[in-house]
Amino acid sequence: MTRAERAWEVLGGVLDPEVPALSVRDLGIVREVIDHGEELEVVLTPTYSGCPATEVIEQNVLDAIRAEGLGPARATLRRAPAWTTDWITEEGKRKLNDYGIAPPHAVVPAEAGTQGVPIRIFRRDERVVPCPRCGSQATERLSAFGSTACKAMYRCLACREPFEHFKPL
Repeated sequence: MTRAERAWEVLGGVLDPEVPALSVRDLGIVREVIDHGEELEVVLTPTYSGCPATEVIEQNVLDAIRAEGLGPARATLRRAPAWTTDWITEEGKRKLNDYGIAPPHAVVPAEAGTQGVPIRIFRRDERVVPCPRCGSQATERLSAFGSTACKAMYRCLACREPFEHFKPL
């Protein structure tokens, strides 16, 4: 296993500080691990430019790399293309649901041969958000914002439990 491959494995254990059910790898914010010989470079794309956890994530990533004896390392922030919830792994979506947060649905269908994601204006998404606890489709949005800006508050009308939904971005 190469040093970069080992680093990818290690990053699977670095949890997101705002959604500790997911690793930074599950969340899709780790874009690349580049071995420059003397130093590893970990390329990160924050979930949004004002994310308050960005510095903590950077430090946690570098600490994990160094703790495994893979350092020295540096983190590079890449803000383009912008992060999208489409980058959350299928395993990450399952972990969100198991944690009690309804995972996001796909935002933009993959188009063959395209680079990046074109900007599109959408109406308010009226898709049903199933309850992560009981699976009921009978849910309602209580608030556009939850504990963080990337989540909305919902309530299940079947089991009456509140839950958060990771908004598709």
